[in-house]
Amino acid sequence: MKKTFSYLACAAVSLTILALACGDSDPPKTPLPLEDGGVLWVQCDPQQVPGVCGADEECRFVPFYDRSICVRPCGPQAACGQAEAQCCPTGEERDGGEATFCLPSEVCEATPDAGADAGDGGEAADDGGSTLDGGDVEGDAGPVTDTDAGPETDAGPGPGTDAGPGPETDAGPGPVTDAGTQIDAGPGPETDAGPVTDAGTQIDAGPGPEIDAGSPIDAGPGPGTDAGTDAGSPIDAGPGPGTDAGTDAGTSTDAGTSTDAGTSTDAGTGTGYTNIRIMAANISSGNGQDYDPGHGIRLMQGVDPDVVLIQEFNYRTDSVADISTLVNAVGSGFYYYREEGAQIPNGVISRWPIIQSGEWNDTQVSNRDFAWARIDIPGPKDLWAVSVHLLTSGSGARNNEANLIVNYIRAQIPESDYLVIGGDLNTDSRSEACFTTFKNVVVTTAPHPADKNGNVNTNANRNKPYDHVLVDADLNQYHQPTVIGSNSFAGGLVLDTRVYTPLSDIAPAQSGDSGASGMQHMGIIKDFRVPNF
Repeated sequence: MKKTFSYLACAAVSLTILALACGDSDPPKTPLPLEDGGVLWVQCDPQQVPGVCGADEECRFVPFYDRSICVRPCGPQAACGQAEAQCCPTGEERDGGEATFCLPSEVCEATPDAGADAGDGGEAADDGGSTLDGGDVEGDAGPVTDTDAGPETDAGPGPGTDAGPGPETDAGPGPVTDAGTQIDAGPGPETDAGPVTDAGTQIDAGPGPEIDAGSPIDAGPGPGTDAGTDAGSPIDAGPGPGTDAGTDAGTSTDAGTSTDAGTSTDAGTGTGYTNIRIMAANISSGNGQDYDPGHGIRLMQGVDPDVVLIQEFNYRTDSVADISTLVNAVGSGFYYYREEGAQIPNGVISRWPIIQSGEWNDTQVSNRDFAWARIDIPGPKDLWAVSVHLLTSGSGARNNEANLIVNYIRAQIPESDYLVIGGDLNTDSRSEACFTTFKNVVVTTAPHPADKNGNVNTNANRNKPYDHVLVDADLNQYHQPTVIGSNSFAGGLVLDTRVYTPLSDIAPAQSGDSGASGMQHMGIIKDFRVPNF
């Protein structure tokens, strides 16, 4: 199964904007929003083509934020045009001069010499053997221990002795059986990467070339638990820490066979579990029933959902590029489906691939339908997500819509897969007839999500249960408390920034976001831990 990786490399990009040391103990900053709450500094992925940046922008890694953002070239003939930006030098040569880009003012002001020590022939960040060349000491090929894949000077002071200070100690702690000489990773091509002490440790990559990289001691104590903490990386082989490496490369065909590490069967079987956070979000703001002001985007970013059942799915011009910008702001590289031709469309945003999607006709209203998506989550079952926005006209109309949805589900969705119905149901109480109807396919009983004060209502005035995440019995058995920072919510979370503390747990959300003009609903979150087998 396809996975989503976070882009965290510091020394592997061509632009060395404001070359701060990767080992700095200060946490990365977050780009400040505009005064009107909008989003100026859009996060992007340099490896994604096409990306989310505009036609005149480039995706560049900014160490000050420890992330990549869209930036625009600038100069005497092309000023930045925003009070929050400055035309900042980068130290990169371009068109016979030094390249400059529009960057957040706080970046330029924090590091006035943007071009120093960025590969200028021997300074602290220069290539050729320094601690930042090919990775810093702490992160280069493993920690500096007896099983470290190289000494502190790994990556070498010269190309002739790659990965070490000399050919005899190349990439390991010993001159004789050490991981290879100038013919990298082995004393000869026939036994490359296969001696007993390959890469400096007796249990690394197998006891010999015959079963190299696939033995019972490959990256773990045995095949049953193999790659659970593969190679010591907390984010290895998975879309995030919660589901990291739990099922990757851990079956009997691990490490080099036809099903290893990234093919169609990767992460599909095994003994691990996947955490799934599902959010219902009718959290548009302003006068346009859209996410342009940025309040709703910050709310989604603050709780890091894996799947979002989103209503009023409008942003800027609603072009593919603009909608992709919104989706990537929620999660870089996320997938989405948005119904077409609707004034206030419903949609689904997902960390994992959407392999089928569409819309079911809502006969009760003309400006939206019911959006659905089939999501290829890890494990043998798929997750079917149905995003709905029921009418405000009355409980009878809402029950008619519920009957339509139940009939569509019974006709199309296999009972063996997981199901979630979520969004803005506009229900005045939990005793409405629509819940009796929905009970035919999902669980509608307590526990219900609540805020820090125990309030389970979700409208702006916090006196009616408008919004819901309802799952079938198969998925409900794996429901777990929603944990954010030091807070735990047994039934899930009603996200209201006006009462949530501490706000640092849900950054970049701000205290007034849930009370913004035009914000009529609170976000709803439930968490699940599902088996991958």
